[in-house]
Amino acid sequence: MRSIWLCHDLETFAKRLKALSAKVAQDVLILTEDQLSALEKAREEKQAHGEIETEHPGYLGSQDTYYVGNIKGVGRIYQQTFIDTYCKVALVKLYDRKHAITAADMINDRVLPFYEEQGIPLLRILTDRGSEYCGNREHHDYELYLDLENIEHTRTKVKSPQTNGICERFHQTLQNEFYANAFRRKIYHCLEELQSDVDTWIHHYNHDRTHSGKHCFGKTPMQTLKDSIPLALAKQLNQTLPTSVSAST
Repeated sequence: MRSIWLCHDLETFAKRLKALSAKVAQDVLILTEDQLSALEKAREEKQAHGEIETEHPGYLGSQDTYYVGNIKGVGRIYQQTFIDTYCKVALVKLYDRKHAITAADMINDRVLPFYEEQGIPLLRILTDRGSEYCGNREHHDYELYLDLENIEHTRTKVKSPQTNGICERFHQTLQNEFYANAFRRKIYHCLEELQSDVDTWIHHYNHDRTHSGKHCFGKTPMQTLKDSIPLALAKQLNQTLPTSVSAST
């Protein structure tokens, strides 16, 4: 039995509870009282440790800045990273600076068009408290843009950057599987050239590379997203239905 759990990344009780929680959300399973009790206890423990909860694609995205490096002939390169915390689809765009306007451009140019293609809204974004994400709401490009698009902005707890660990883990994977090899094999002469190669790897990551995340069950991020769109639409309908009913009465 343990060998089967190891094969599916379910060797600990905590991991099996996470998988059960995800399966309940996607397949509407009926649980026993013991299962319900265990899930509620696990939820309380996660909240106490500051772990993020996500209910469906588009419910919460995580955004972070990654310093790629200083390349001769190109200069400093910064990466804006966005990850859907439910299905683990990742989007990235490279810039020559770290600023609020580039953080906002990432959402405008890559993130929102992606969700529009899927037919689901983006409700919230989680970031750290870096200056590119946080500032005076009336004069900060990123804060203003999120307000304009009606996207809720959640910030990590003070001195708790691990709350946004999903981006940190992705950056490590990206560095090990792409950047480390790319810079050994090729000399880049411009930002656009590197962006093109990054986009190719990101397509592989989202469409071909299976993921062991809580809601993925060994599927790729894009397959997880496609399978969970009905869940996202159902949650959206449940949130808007009471308003519609009260308005009609």
